[in-house]
Formats: sequence, structure tokens, C-alpha cells
Amino acid sequence: MKPSGHQQVLEFLNKLEHPLKMEIEEVRKIILGANEQITEHIKWNAPSFCMHNEDRVTFNLQGKGFFRLIFHCGAKPKANQGNEPLFEDTTGLLEWVTGDRAIVKFANRSEVEAAREKLAELVVKWMEVTSPGFE
Repeated sequence: MKPSGHQQVLEFLNKLEHPLKMEIEEVRKIILGANEQITEHIKWNAPSFCMHNEDRVTFNLQGKGFFRLIFHCGAKPKANQGNEPLFEDTTGLLEWVTGDRAIVKFANRSEVEAAREKLAELVVKWMEVTSPGFE
């Protein structure tokens, strides 16, 4: 029997060797705490967060001395393929790659702490804009 998404993430984190492991675990808590509808599993060899079983925010742990959160609209192409951002980012955290894909980068604990409230707000906003039926 395949482990649940939550169990997959716990097992992944238990085995993870990364210099920012504590910060990664803290960002995970912030994301999961932003809304009770958010679920998690492993995608792209990293924790990924879903709304209605559709991936929306995924860790990228490949960097040296930092990690990224990739804010995206899932695997299937969406209608908004332009370069205009999906919404105005009032948090200032997002680095827009395309109109429907953005990145937040963290290099240390103080950056995570400074972004705590804005990150939770940003996750909720991203889920609202990209997930029909989000409340």
C-alpha cells in the first residue's frame, strides 16, 4: 500500500540531508498552517503542496546555500499563458518567472522568520487565484 502524501513527506524529510533542513521544515509548517484544505505529497523529489489534489507550490531543494518555493498552476497548461502576473503581489516575496509561475527564495532562518506572515498570506492568495472552489 502506497503511503499517504503526508507520510511520504515525513519519510522524505526524515531522510533529507540539507544545510537548511530546519528552515525547510519551518516553511512547510507555514504553508500547511495557511489553510486546512492544503495537502502535501512528494513531487519532483521534494515536498509539494496541493489544493483539490492539484499541485500549486513545490519546493526546489537543488540550490547550494538556499532553497526555493515554486508557485505554479500544476502540470496541465492553463488559459493564462501570458506574461502578466496572475495578481499583484502585495507581499513583495514573489519573483515572477512567467505570468503563472513565480519563485520565492530562502537562504537562512532570518529570511524565513521575516517572511512568515507574508508567506502564509501569499500561499492563501495563490490558492485562491489558481484553484477553483478554494475557500
